[in-house]
Amino acid sequence: MDRYGSEASEFGFEDLELYKQAREFRKRIYMLVKRLPDVERFALAQQMRRAATSVTSNIAEGYGRHHWQESIQFCRHSRGSLFELVEQTNTCADEGYCDSADLQAIRDNAATVLRLLNGYIGYLQRQKEMSKD
Repeated sequence: MDRYGSEASEFGFEDLELYKQAREFRKRIYMLVKRLPDVERFALAQQMRRAATSVTSNIAEGYGRHHWQESIQFCRHSRGSLFELVEQTNTCADEGYCDSADLQAIRDNAATVLRLLNGYIGYLQRQKEMSKD
């Protein structure tokens, strides 16, 4: 069983530590977005929700492509969305929408996702190279 109380996923990507950490990151972003003022509801909040969902969605979609190069490309999109969210959380901090402890927790979580994402991209690239032999 995983930490969500379910057996191994029939879809596979849900078993990746990368996906699990990215999912936790998405939840953290959504919690922050819920605290944003109404003035940000259709701007920053919407952008952050889309980017947070993009991180996990691109991991899942890349996994489902079953082709090394496409999987790598989707992971790169995920990485771009992750960086976008780091910038957007900086905006939240600059505007006083979150405190430094919240910002640091989000940055730490983002760094973990980035490390796992880069590792997964490297793994996919090695698998791609090995399949050429």
